Amino acid sequence: MKVKIMHEIKGRIRFHVTQKRMSYEQADILQYYFSMGKNITHVNVQNRTGDVTVCYQGDREEVIKMIKTFSYENVEVPKIFLENSGRELNEKYKEKLINKVVLRYSSKLFIPYPIRAAISVVKSTKYIKHGIQTLLKGKIEVPVLDATAITVSMLRGDMETAGSVMFLLGIGEILEEWTHKKSVDDLARSMSLNIDKVWLVGSDGKEVLVDSNQIKAGDKVVVHMGNIIPFDGTVTDGDAMVNQASMTGESLPVQKEKDSSVYAGTVVEEGELTICVKEVSGSGRFDKIVSMIEESEKLKSQVEGKAEHLADRLVPYTLLGTGITWLITRNVTRALSVLMVDFSCALKLAMPISVLSAIREASIYNITVKGGKYLEAIAEADSIVFDKTGTLTKAQPTVVDVISFNGQSQDELLKIAACLEEHFPHSMAKAVVDAAAKKGLEHEEEHTKVEYIVAHGISTFYNGRKTIIGSSHFVFEDEKCVVPKGMEEKFDNLPLQCSHLYLAIENELAGVICIEDPLRDEAEAVINSLKKAGLSKVVMMTGDSERTASVIAKRVGVDEYYSEVLPEDKAKFVEKEKSLGRKVIMIGDGVNDSPALSAADVGIAISDGAQIAREIADVTIGADSLYEIVTLKAISNGLMKKIHKNYKDIAIFNTGLIVLGVAGIIQPTLAALLHNTSTLLISLRSMQNLLDD
Repeated sequence: MKVKIMHEIKGRIRFHVTQKRMSYEQADILQYYFSMGKNITHVNVQNRTGDVTVCYQGDREEVIKMIKTFSYENVEVPKIFLENSGRELNEKYKEKLINKVVLRYSSKLFIPYPIRAAISVVKSTKYIKHGIQTLLKGKIEVPVLDATAITVSMLRGDMETAGSVMFLLGIGEILEEWTHKKSVDDLARSMSLNIDKVWLVGSDGKEVLVDSNQIKAGDKVVVHMGNIIPFDGTVTDGDAMVNQASMTGESLPVQKEKDSSVYAGTVVEEGELTICVKEVSGSGRFDKIVSMIEESEKLKSQVEGKAEHLADRLVPYTLLGTGITWLITRNVTRALSVLMVDFSCALKLAMPISVLSAIREASIYNITVKGGKYLEAIAEADSIVFDKTGTLTKAQPTVVDVISFNGQSQDELLKIAACLEEHFPHSMAKAVVDAAAKKGLEHEEEHTKVEYIVAHGISTFYNGRKTIIGSSHFVFEDEKCVVPKGMEEKFDNLPLQCSHLYLAIENELAGVICIEDPLRDEAEAVINSLKKAGLSKVVMMTGDSERTASVIAKRVGVDEYYSEVLPEDKAKFVEKEKSLGRKVIMIGDGVNDSPALSAADVGIAISDGAQIAREIADVTIGADSLYEIVTLKAISNGLMKKIHKNYKDIAIFNTGLIVLGVAGIIQPTLAALLHNTSTLLISLRSMQNLLDD
């Protein structure tokens, strides 16, 4: 690829690709290639001009090397990225908007008035037909008002006013459609699957962890409890309860057994399935998600619904005001001024655009919001509940020690633990697996079917011996395991600063894995910021011991904390708070947080956590920082402020236009122009980023 560097400052290079025309696909390949660079912070590719802007940190030569070695043919881009980049959609609507404006003003310059008038008559049929259809349904809503304004203008011979009204209505339609499609596509892309590894059943019947892009139609994969089903397929073995809410909207899990069909993106809540893969492409799921979002009321916040209903309810009053003005003044011009100015257009257009733009803005910060009503709930929330592990503490806990109680070596105990833990999605399990990998400990599948007990631990038979790993409660109280004789003092002196995973073999403690679960650096500052943003009650809930929980709670500054809680305890607490009239946000990352995430007014999942938590949650935080929660709260609060400001501005400006029109100070044509221009400006303002205001 031949390029020419056009401009350069420290940390930023803009270069031009010397080729005749850059296709959308080539622009997406360039975007993907540079965004994958380790020190690249931002990439912007303009396919029209062939210009590429790259912002980076660190060594300039690394960027130059990337430019020199780039070739379209040598870059492997995920199919889902190319199919759903959104670049073509944006270009399409930009062209639509530019063409409409250019056509409007060039026609006024070059097309004679009689021809323009005839064109206006033809265009008006669409609006008049829509208005009549609305009336025939027994409704007096916005289409009726639009049709009446256009019809009255044409009957008076004022074709310029009729044309202006239709032009501005058309601009509004393009902006609304563009913003809606882009917001829905952005949301759907962020909800699309991003599964790197899957368990493939090998020819010898053993499970092998492989890259998901190696899977072909006809392969068999195993999906364990708490994991997302990665592909459409048919169950060949196993029995499980599958949560299909993301695809079908069903609130209750559905039982799946042999010969049942399963769908990519659904989640195994209980049990385990072996699936024969039917389709490996992700585009089908993307299309299904788009359809689900577009048809779902989830996108509608209460303020959106109120705006739409208010807009329609105001139409009869606008028509009544037109009639009264004519009866009093007997002046058609003054009456038409009322008809040309209504509140409904701005209300119905600006509010949905505000909400969808806020969802789009959240996605810039790697925050996926699954509907406008959740932004509204976050703005109104007064209580927030944090899980501790992987949420207030770092998502990458680390194994710092393995203490043997049965004479086996540390490495042997860690290998057994990793063999069990690798099947299940939790930050503590990941710490064990990572520690074994760092030591180069290869662990064969030497166990029978692994059973995962939510919030407790794992049970199986390893080399014919019953082996369990999990919490103190699970190992010593539920499973009645004991500490080996003579090891009591060693057990009593376990390091207090660590979290502990207990490994027992044949009902006797074999080893304790000590895991450092460091507090996130930003945790205290985030909680203080959330309190300042309007959250009056901050709670921490954890399955950890009272000792560990009290230390963390004091450091971060929560109002209340609860230790040694089970998943159902978290959900019950959320329900209790809601029954007291409080709006509750729940933040978690594990399988055991799922009931509470579902129960809360807004469930927020940390993206590094369990897949089921991300799927059930209403919001997913993609960045590895709790500051994004503060950002989300700021966006939600800003959205409500913007909506209330829009209400106020629409009411004041349009009331003023009506008064001026009835008084005869301004003509209907000017009133219509000012009204539609204000609607357009408010809609454009609604598309602006809230955090830039």
